[in-house]
Amino acid sequence: MKVLSEQTATGFGHPETVIYDPRGKVLYVSDFGPELKPPEKDGQGKISRVSLDGKILEPAFFPIAGQVLHKPKGMWIRGNRLWATDIDAVWIFDLKTKEGKKLDLPVKFANDVAILGDALYVGDNRNDMLVRVEPADFLKAKKDPTITTVFSGKSINPNGLWPAKDGSLLMGGQLNKDNLRGIYSLKPGQDPKPLTDNFGMIDGLYQLPDGDVLATDWNTGSLFQWNAKTGIKKLATDFKGPADFGVVPNAKGLLVVVPDLVAGTLRFVQLGK
Repeated sequence: MKVLSEQTATGFGHPETVIYDPRGKVLYVSDFGPELKPPEKDGQGKISRVSLDGKILEPAFFPIAGQVLHKPKGMWIRGNRLWATDIDAVWIFDLKTKEGKKLDLPVKFANDVAILGDALYVGDNRNDMLVRVEPADFLKAKKDPTITTVFSGKSINPNGLWPAKDGSLLMGGQLNKDNLRGIYSLKPGQDPKPLTDNFGMIDGLYQLPDGDVLATDWNTGSLFQWNAKTGIKKLATDFKGPADFGVVPNAKGLLVVVPDLVAGTLRFVQLGK
């Protein structure tokens, strides 16, 4: 794919993840608030509701009274449910009623989330582990869901997660510039396997219909497209902190909305053939 146009939206604190709600045709943006301190429990976090042209419709759609967010990061939407990680927990919200429920996790730095089947997967990149929550939708459950550690200590440091077309879970690894990671595949009941060499600090992931992968990389400050045969093609560059992006299919191709966590902006990158 190629970049057809780019636009930048401002007015955010430190946006970490953007996710598209196809039912409401809006974006949700997890925002640390005024302080860029990812592990700090300061109660300043929020999730904003944003239009497809970058206008902030509701600066704090979540939390509502009785809910506290610190540094919300990865999000997932299915139906009227929205999941969001927050340091050592994951929240599930109802987008209509705004009811929410928090689930504590055996992790210290929960990052991205993805649903595969009826299970919710949560990566902890700093502590190099992946956990599974079953069932994924625990909002109305009478008992706590089952939490399983899928793996730990594999030198993957899973950040971005995406359910692949082949039934596996794609993972982008991120630690630091001295310990670069790549893209990995995890099939049920198997150990994770590398799909690439260690080349970056991968954040967001998205698989295209043809199997190619879109991803963001802090090491190069870029949004790129990866193909198993041709490798990496940079699409947009000069990000300070390209975090977990949202993808909106449209008539031109794909609108990729990349939050720049460090710059405090959203960049709207229109991709087409």
